[in-house]
Amino acid sequence: MSTEPMRVETDVLVIGSGAAGMYAAIEAARAGCHVLLIDRSLIGRGGATVMAQMTVAVALGAEAPDHWSHHLHDTLAAGRGLCNEALAQLLCEQGPECISEMDRWGVGWARKNGKITSAFAPGHDRPRCVYVDFLNTGPAVSKTLRTAVHKIAGIERKGDLCVVDLIKADGEVTGAVAWHAGSGAPVTIAAKATIVATGGLTRLYRRNSASANMGGDGYALCLRAGAPLIDMEFVQFFPIGHLAPRLIGMDPIMWDPFRYKLGGRLLNNKMEEFTQSYGVAEGGKYVITRDVGTYAILKEVEAGRGSPHGGVYLSFQHCPGPALREAFGPVIDRLAANGIDLTKTPVEVAPIAHYHMGGVAADARMHTEVPGLLVAGEAVGGANGANRLSGNAITEALVFGREAGRSAAERAKQMRAAPVTQNAGRATTDLITADAPKNVRNSAEMVQTLQETMADDVGPLRTEPGLKRALSRIDELARDLGERPFGDAGAFDLTRLDWFDLRNMLTVARAVTQAALLRTESRGAHQREDFPGMLPEWHVNQTIRLNGGRTEISRTPAAGAVAAQ
Repeated sequence: MSTEPMRVETDVLVIGSGAAGMYAAIEAARAGCHVLLIDRSLIGRGGATVMAQMTVAVALGAEAPDHWSHHLHDTLAAGRGLCNEALAQLLCEQGPECISEMDRWGVGWARKNGKITSAFAPGHDRPRCVYVDFLNTGPAVSKTLRTAVHKIAGIERKGDLCVVDLIKADGEVTGAVAWHAGSGAPVTIAAKATIVATGGLTRLYRRNSASANMGGDGYALCLRAGAPLIDMEFVQFFPIGHLAPRLIGMDPIMWDPFRYKLGGRLLNNKMEEFTQSYGVAEGGKYVITRDVGTYAILKEVEAGRGSPHGGVYLSFQHCPGPALREAFGPVIDRLAANGIDLTKTPVEVAPIAHYHMGGVAADARMHTEVPGLLVAGEAVGGANGANRLSGNAITEALVFGREAGRSAAERAKQMRAAPVTQNAGRATTDLITADAPKNVRNSAEMVQTLQETMADDVGPLRTEPGLKRALSRIDELARDLGERPFGDAGAFDLTRLDWFDLRNMLTVARAVTQAALLRTESRGAHQREDFPGMLPEWHVNQTIRLNGGRTEISRTPAAGAVAAQ
């Protein structure tokens, strides 16, 4: 099939419209640039931000004395010595400005006595996490940014555009080629600066808390364009994702805010609390960090002390009914509609893929090694080291998005015109319109196979045999995927979209698995059953590059102080 590509030109191209992408677009437009904000989904309604329920870590010091340096100390401690300190400092130091600006835009941060209130979260040394309410912080942040995007002149918004490849000319990224879902046509976009803000990779896993868009697109796009990835082995699992009984229309990570408020007890099948056996005695409070909580739960299951569906119990039975009603509000009624009475029975919870600490290597201005290519939000690797501190995700999105927008605008304003891309994206436009091969595998089944492989062998607990088995299956899937996309190249061809997704997902899955196989220690979110200790010789960051289509991994000494595990 042959379709002439549509051509678009802009100063700044922003790929992805979660919090990071929208803030980047806002900042670049305020600097006087024309911005094209694109997303494979609806603008401002896909990705992770809109699904986030809980809190945002920021050292406002409104209720109690605090300073960004204290926030930084806790971030570095959680990162187990592998944080990029420049990025971590940027996150902590600039967070208050972004939260204050969001407040002026009317996000509606919860207040007490006229001051923005803060809650405790695991890993923090004091109350530091702001929120709108405990179930709607992400949606409120997304809505506020969407409103700002609509109000600011100079931002053009386009949905249903799945970026297939970045365009390079003379060693610089000069835009992108996208597949337009509504027509099946390729779209070539020329840009003076390109920001990738496509989020993380949790769709690689069978159980995950993010949207179906989060398959690691940005990592694969940047890697193919020549930008290195860093810390890819560190996938964060949220320890208490809902498992059973079935919940309809409710988020699997909904239990976290109520543990903040009420200290719900984690119990094994003997109805015994167990976190103290793994070094953290909670004593009715919620203090266990996500990496340790995940490890503790999976070890209880492995020892035969798990719940019927393969998790553990979360119980609020020690809380009086009025206290539950006060804490949960109308959520109590929604739980009742699902047949759950928390005064009578616990629920089952288990780890669920939630966030990725790794990503594209960038400096504190959000520039990658490739001129013209910037990253923002969860696409950036290194700020959180081996384990993200609770509440840092939205802060990271806002701060890194704003900084990327500023940096992109500076570059764009130094250039007279968008680079010429007439032939640079031809191979990708040909790929988008190519006729499908015959006798292909079921693409949806291939996605499911990859998710099962990653969950079973590259999950929270890893071993050399499992990681090697995963690499073998990834290679098999890559051979089956081939070099030409499935589907008929027509409008809303989901089979072709699956092919583009699998192309990226397999690239990223291989990067995660290879890095995990090489790191022969346990640190933060990376737990090797065959190498259980954290070792000083692994106080390094692993960097991944593509060379001739093959991944190469190198090690660089980490700058952060080593924290005890």
